[in-house]
Amino acid sequence: MNETTVARKPHPALAWLRREALPLAVMLVLMGAARDSLANHYQVPSGSMQPTLQPGDRVAVDMRAYGLRLPFTELQVLATGQPRRGDVAVFDSPADGTRLVKRVVAVAGDRVELHGGYLHINGQPLQRQVAQELFGDKAVRLDLADGGGPDITGITIPQGKLLVLGDHRGNSFDGRFFGLMDAGKVYGKAVAVYWRRGEGLEWLRL
Repeated sequence: MNETTVARKPHPALAWLRREALPLAVMLVLMGAARDSLANHYQVPSGSMQPTLQPGDRVAVDMRAYGLRLPFTELQVLATGQPRRGDVAVFDSPADGTRLVKRVVAVAGDRVELHGGYLHINGQPLQRQVAQELFGDKAVRLDLADGGGPDITGITIPQGKLLVLGDHRGNSFDGRFFGLMDAGKVYGKAVAVYWRRGEGLEWLRL
């Protein structure tokens, strides 16, 4: 009697994996590229931006606001805008590379004074009420419960640089400590809080 070799069928799960592995890998790479270049999110680690941002807030970040980068690199291929006063920007700390979120308070050419936590830009005070500053038409609340932090006396922001500060002026590791930011190294603009601890899903524009 002739022996007949019967080919074993692969396990259904293994067959599915072989069939779908490449499309899945491509999809994951595309999702990662989109997250790196188009939109992302950020979890606020501290209270340095109170009351605007609370510890634990999850924030939607527009990665296209200032430029399109090659995915997974810092190489900008298309400039789409410049950080403006009042923007809440996401960037890596010049001090240690930690991802930070702070407010852009001064751009190239601005003359800056900071006393008692309140800013003067180009000779004009930004304070409008107690613990409030006005950036254009954007009113920003400050937390001065711990004072205003270190003062700044008469600096002019050079070309290509930014000054970033926390809204919690007396409790923020910001440009007063690590210096001015390179404008081209700001990753994106925080646009809204989409999750707040104790309150859940919401959409609070920044």
